[in-house]
Amino acid sequence: MTDCPFCERVADHEYDYSDDHCVAFEPLLPVTSGHFLVVPRKHVAHVLENPAQASYALKFAGYLANEMGLEAANFITSAGLAATQSVFHLHIHVVPRRSGDGLVLPWTHQQAELAKLPGARK
Repeated sequence: MTDCPFCERVADHEYDYSDDHCVAFEPLLPVTSGHFLVVPRKHVAHVLENPAQASYALKFAGYLANEMGLEAANFITSAGLAATQSVFHLHIHVVPRRSGDGLVLPWTHQQAELAKLPGARK
């Protein structure tokens, strides 16, 4: 696809890992050490457009995370502008997490609020 930075990376072989369906590489602005993206070779806008391609991407992301020995990670993808998607080629962020890494996700504060609700697990 023209004007897609991820399609260009795939075409130019600018990635660190690959399988038959996906490639993986470091994003321009990693948020933790080891942060990487998994991107299908086939142009798909997001998971809602092609869940099968998304499943290939998640499977490869999990495989790489295990190969890298990650003990904890966030696997994050967005579908659509309202969901904060900024590059419209399906991609999964694999964000390695470590205790005290200081990275706060936008919805992290919700855990404290949910704990206050009646019947919440303590």
